[in-house]
Amino acid sequence: MNHLNRLFLLPVLLLLTACTTMYLEGLEKVGIPKRDVMVYRVEKARDTQEETKEQFKSALEQFTAATNFQGGDLEATYNKLNDAYEDSVSKAEEVNSRIADIESVSEALFTEWKQEIMQYSNASMKQSSQKKLDTTQAHYHQLIASMKQAEAKIEPILRVFQDQVMFLKHNLNARAIASLKNELGTIKSDVSALIASMEQSINEANAFISTMEK
Repeated sequence: MNHLNRLFLLPVLLLLTACTTMYLEGLEKVGIPKRDVMVYRVEKARDTQEETKEQFKSALEQFTAATNFQGGDLEATYNKLNDAYEDSVSKAEEVNSRIADIESVSEALFTEWKQEIMQYSNASMKQSSQKKLDTTQAHYHQLIASMKQAEAKIEPILRVFQDQVMFLKHNLNARAIASLKNELGTIKSDVSALIASMEQSINEANAFISTMEK
């Protein structure tokens, strides 16, 4: 990123941060603390990952069906595959947004928590709160790492999907179907790895939610 781009993005980022702070403060005024917001956003991210996992399973089914094309309306086959690709892109964007939502509230929550710990006069309470914060942050970092690891597996699959969908669009013939078949094994393997990573991340989310609700 060059210097001009950084100068342009800085006020945008500051505005987004200010908006997030005002939004969270507004929720607290009506009795919804940052902790509850964080749990809610982790739940939404978990649910989105579950939906994304199913979407990529469905896209793989469409891809496999396209490779088994035996005649008929090839354009209809392309349309189904393209719809599956576009739905997958939409879910990928949602996953990214959900992770960003968690990161924004976590930063606010942990900053506030640290500031409040400094206000304790009781040493025992201060130590207990610090221990709870350290444990929560450790679980949080584990959760985010798992979510981002799963997210990172999405883009390579989408690139292959995009290439194959465009190739089918531009050709609509036996050569395009052969191209799909050549990539089928790789896509199956990549989707299986994505699903496994998503399931691990979903389990991490459930464990984190359980910890926060204690």
